[in-house]
Formats: sequence, structure tokens, C-alpha cells
Amino acid sequence: MATTPGPSSPDAGQAEKAAIMQWMRDVSLEATRPTADEIDKLAGLLPAGARLYLTAAPGRALDELERAAALARARGLTPVPHLSARHFISFDQVDNHLRVLAAGSAAGELMLVGGDIARPKGEVADVLSLIESGLLEKHGVRRVGLAGFPDGHPHMREEELEANLLTKLAALQQRGVEGEIVTQFCFDSGPILRWLEWLRARGVHAPVRVGLAGPTSLLSWLNYARRCGVKASAEALASRSGLIKQAFKPVAPDPIIRTLARELSAQGLANVRPHLFAFGGIEQTARWALAPMRGEIRLTRDGGFDPQ
Repeated sequence: MATTPGPSSPDAGQAEKAAIMQWMRDVSLEATRPTADEIDKLAGLLPAGARLYLTAAPGRALDELERAAALARARGLTPVPHLSARHFISFDQVDNHLRVLAAGSAAGELMLVGGDIARPKGEVADVLSLIESGLLEKHGVRRVGLAGFPDGHPHMREEELEANLLTKLAALQQRGVEGEIVTQFCFDSGPILRWLEWLRARGVHAPVRVGLAGPTSLLSWLNYARRCGVKASAEALASRSGLIKQAFKPVAPDPIIRTLARELSAQGLANVRPHLFAFGGIEQTARWALAPMRGEIRLTRDGGFDPQ
């Protein structure tokens, strides 16, 4: 993770804290299987309408995801359920799933992912075929998240990633559905900033949510990185961290957040927001995020910040 020296003056420090607070105000969180109790606690911690992305974990029953989404909406949060295209047997199954989500007022925003399996389980080939099915508009979907990969993809070349993303964004636009990009988590601000520059240079100005790993142990971060194919920034993280001595040390994404908040503010990129993967637990991640959201932080000389 990039580090910066401490602020050179009190005024500079206050400006930097203000940039961090401004950037973190619209933070979203991602959870795999939050319980009803965890959703209740999140509703008490986060601002009304905060986005909670609900992962479609392999083997997870659709009705479990539907109940979690409906409960999040009832508690004043904005649920963003994942739909894993290749795991659906048929478009009829997708249709029914979206109908149930809409009945619980939880179909307005969705995250579409391929599903990380080589062959579709049924007739839904990929995300693009799901977009082109017309089912999103039928059930009142207004916004759709698509995956972005600042650190690359373990099984796809850059050219494929670019073509797939641009094609899906265009397909959504043609159907009157807003597209946003939610990135895979990254451990280094450098690849994120370069990827954003690459994106804007191609005329893509869709909203972006930058994926960051929430607070947990360094070893957990690296384990998730290996499983998800985030190789480059994970190797850089390990080389800087003294891995053997600090494997179980608690870590948080504050240095990346501080750098991104500063750089994005300087560039005027107002439609880029943070997205936290709750690897250390959804409640712990939400509580950690409160301090920078409120500006209740102390900037540190290693380029990060601590709760005040």
C-alpha cells in the first residue's frame, strides 16, 4: 500500500481529514451470509440508505438471499443482491428470483457476476445474456453493478476484460438501466488509480465503487487474495509487511483510503466511492468505517489514520 508522510501543517491535515470523511460518506459494504441480528446491528450503525451488497455464495439457496435482501430493505438499508448468472438453470428461475426480490422491495439495485465456473449450469450463459433477456426492466431494476479488475483477472487478458465491460455497459444503457462498476478488492492504491485513468481515457464515466479489504489479520487478507486471484498487489503487500513476523497482525485499509481520498479529490472524481469487503466480519467492518465517515480520525506518519 502506498504511504505518504504526515501532513506538513495543521491546515493541510484538516483538509486531508475532510477529504477522507467526504469520500467515506457513501461507503458500501459487502457481506456473504449476514444473519438477521447482524443486519439489525448494521441498520443501527450505518446511515439510512447505506448500500449492503449481498454475495451469491456457491451453494447458497436463493430464498436465503431473498430473505436477507428483504430484511435489509425493511431495516432502512439499500440491499444490492448478487445474481450469479452461470449458476441459474433457466431464465424462468431468474424471472422468479427477481419477482420475489421485487416483492420485498429489493430488486431496484443488483450486482451481476458471471459465477466463476467454466460452464453454465443451464441456459443462462453469462451476464450479457441476462442483461439482454429483458428481465431486469420487467422487474423494475434501475441500477446494475458490473465487476471491474484493477489488479487483473486470473483467467482473462486485459483486452477481454475491456471488451466485456464495455459491451455490458452499452447493453445496460440501451435498456435504460444505469450501470456502475464495482471492483475486485485491491491492496495498493497504484493499480486502482492507473485503472481509473485507463477507464476514463476510454470514455467510460460510469460510477465506480473501489473494492477494498476490510480490517482483519494480514494472513486473512493474503488468503483471500490467493483465492480470488489478486496476485500483484498481494505480492507487493507481503513484501512490504514482514509477513512471517506480522502474519496475525490486525491490518486495515486506511493507507489506501487516505491516498485515494486525496488523489480523487485533487482530480475531481466525485463518482468514485469506497466499497469494503467484510473479511473480518460485517459488524466489525461497519464499526471500523464509522470513524473515517465521521471525520473522527488522527492522521499517522505512516500514511494511514487511526480512530480518534
